[in-house]
Amino acid sequence: MSNDPLLQPFRLKHLTLKNRIMITSHEPAYTEDGMPKARYRAYHQERAKAGVALTMTAGSAVVSRDSAPAFNNILTYKDEVVPYMRDMADACHEHGCAIMIQLTHMGRRTRWDGADWLPTISATRRREPAHRLSPKLAEDWDIERVIADYADAAERMKFAGLDGIELNAYNHLTDQFMSPLTNELDGPYGGATLESRMKFLMDVLGAIRERCGSEFILGVRNVADECLEGGITKQEGIEIATRLRDCGLVDFLDIIRGHIETDAGLTDVIPIQGMPSAPHLDFAGEVRQATKVPVFHAAKISDVSTARHAIVSGKLDMVGLTRPHMADPQIVRKIVEGREEEIRPCVGANYCLDRIYLGADAFCIHNAATGRELEMPQDITKATDKKKVVVVGAGPGGLEAARVAAERGHDVVVMEAAARAGGQILLTSQSTRRKEMISIIDWRLAQCERLGVTIHFNTWAEVDTVTKEDPDVVIIATGGYPDTEILKSGNELVVSTWDIISGDVKPGRNVLVFDEAGDNAGLQAAEVIAKAGAKVEVMTPDRNFAPEVMGMNLVPYMRAMQKLDTTFTVTYRLEAVKRDGNGLIAVIGSDYGGISREVPFDQIVVNAGTVPMAELYFDLKPLSKNLGAVDYLALTAGRPQQMDTNADGSFHLYRIGDAVSSRNTHAAIYDALRLVKDI
Repeated sequence: MSNDPLLQPFRLKHLTLKNRIMITSHEPAYTEDGMPKARYRAYHQERAKAGVALTMTAGSAVVSRDSAPAFNNILTYKDEVVPYMRDMADACHEHGCAIMIQLTHMGRRTRWDGADWLPTISATRRREPAHRLSPKLAEDWDIERVIADYADAAERMKFAGLDGIELNAYNHLTDQFMSPLTNELDGPYGGATLESRMKFLMDVLGAIRERCGSEFILGVRNVADECLEGGITKQEGIEIATRLRDCGLVDFLDIIRGHIETDAGLTDVIPIQGMPSAPHLDFAGEVRQATKVPVFHAAKISDVSTARHAIVSGKLDMVGLTRPHMADPQIVRKIVEGREEEIRPCVGANYCLDRIYLGADAFCIHNAATGRELEMPQDITKATDKKKVVVVGAGPGGLEAARVAAERGHDVVVMEAAARAGGQILLTSQSTRRKEMISIIDWRLAQCERLGVTIHFNTWAEVDTVTKEDPDVVIIATGGYPDTEILKSGNELVVSTWDIISGDVKPGRNVLVFDEAGDNAGLQAAEVIAKAGAKVEVMTPDRNFAPEVMGMNLVPYMRAMQKLDTTFTVTYRLEAVKRDGNGLIAVIGSDYGGISREVPFDQIVVNAGTVPMAELYFDLKPLSKNLGAVDYLALTAGRPQQMDTNADGSFHLYRIGDAVSSRNTHAAIYDALRLVKDI
C-alpha cells in the first residue's frame, strides 16, 4: 500500500472510502427533464473509474415542487428519479467509488418564473440579489410540508442505493432560517435565538433519520462564517457546528465560509484565477479542531500538493478536488501511477461555473471532453494507420490538435510563426490576475514533448513549407487578428485592445474603450489603461457589458476598476471617429435610435473580436482532397471525415478555432478534439 497521505483510506461510519480525495457536491446542469440520465451518469462514472473515493452529485437536488431548479437541478421530489440515481450509483460502485447527493430547498435562491411558477418560501421577504426573487414568508403548513419533502427525497436516495446524502445549509432555505440576516419569522422557527433559527434544520435532520434510519450517512454542508455584518459569525458558526455534532444526527460537515447571494460574495466562496489558493482551508481546519467531527472542504484547492497538505496537517478528513476533476478526471489514477506531472491543471478560469449561472451546462475551458463523455474521449485511442499531420499555429487549438494526433500515434509537425507557443493566451496571461491561463499552453507543450511532436518556432508557413512535409492531414490553427474595421469612418484612428495589452501602444489620458465583443480583452485593456492613471470609459452597445466574461470573472475587474473611477456605459454605440487637433472626437449613437452626440477623447480603443487569419488555408484549399470541406453530420456524430471531392488533392485540409471565426479558447480546443480524435 502506498504511504501517500492522499491514498490512505478513511472510515466514515460503516463506509470505508478508499482514499482521501473526493468530488464535492456541484451541479453541472446535465439533467434532462430534471433527471440524471446517461450524460450525467457518464460524467460521474468517468471520475469513479479513475479512482476518486467519493463523488457527490447535485449542487443541489431540489426536494420540493416550489423550489424551482435554478441550475437545471435534479428533481428528487419525483419518484421517477430513483431508477436514474440507482443506475448512477451502480456505475460508481462498480469502480469502488462511493456516491452521495446534496439535497436542498432553494428558498429565495431561485427564480419566481421557473418550473411550475409556484411562489417559493423563505424565512424572509427580502429579495435575493442574484436571482431577484421576492419570496413568500413561510407559513406553518409550508414548513411542515417541506420537512416531509426532505424526508421523502432522502428515502428515495436511500432506496436508489446511494451511500448517503448531504444537506445544503449555505444560503439555501435551511441557512435562510439559520442566518440572523434572513430570518424574520416569529414563533418556534423565528430569529430570536440560535436554537429557534436552527430548529428548521434540526427538524429536517430528525425527519430524515426517522425515515432512513441511524445507519444511513447524513452530512451537512454549512456556512460557519458568513463574513457579513449581522450574519453568522465565526463564533456562532462553530457553535452551530458543535450543536450539529452533539445532536447525534450528523456524520460529517462540509465547511463553507462566506455568502453567495451576490456575484462578489459567490466569487469569494469559490475563488477564481488570480485569487489566493485554498483561502478557507485553515478555517475549515479550525472547525474540525473545535468539533472533532469529520470535515470535508473544497474551495480552490487546485493542486495535489495543497490537497496533500490539507490531509497531512489534519485540517481535513476528505479533500475536495471538484473543479480540478472537471479539468482532469484522472487525477487519482495519475497520482497512483506516479504521473502527477501529467495532470491537466485547473486554471481557475471558471468557465464551468459561470456557464451554470447563465443557465447553461458546465464545460471546462480546456478539457472539451468533460460533460461530453458520451461522445468525446477522456482517453485518446490509437489509430490503425499512422499518418503525417501538419498543424499550423501553436495556440490552444493548434496544440490540442497536435496532442490528440500524437496520442493517436501519428507523426506530427507544428509550425508557429512566433518565437513562443500560446497565441492569444500569451496576451491574456500578461495580466497578473490571468497568468494561470498560460498553463493551458504549458500542459499541452509538455504533452507534445512527451509524445514526440516536432514544433518549429519562428516559422512562417507557406504552401511550399507545408507541402514539403508530404502531409496526409493539414490543420490550420492560425487564429485571428483584431478587427478594428467596424466604424462608418475613422477606423484608422483607433487602436485595438491587443495594442494596449501587449504594450505596443501606451495608454492615453482620456480614453474610450468601445467593447463590442464583450470578452476579457475589452476589460483587460480598460484595466491596463485605468491603472496607468487615465480616465476611462467602457462603452458597449449591449444592455449589459462584457457578457462573454460572465458573472464571477467580472468580479475582480469591477473591484479593480471601480476603485479607479472607471465609467461603464451601456446601450450606446461608437459610430465614427474624427480628428480634432491632437485629439479625437467620438461620434456616438444608439441601436435604439434617435441619439447622436460627439464626445472628445485623446485615445479610442476598440474590442470587436477577431478576423480569421486564413490566407494559407485558402492557398492550400485547391491542393486538398476535401477542398477544405467538413462533413458536419459526421463531425457531430463522432464519425471520421471521409470527404474526397478532389481527385487531384494530396492531403485533407481543415481549419479550427479563430482561423474559422471569432470565438473562444474552449471552442478552439473542442474544434481540435472532435476533429482529430477520428483522424
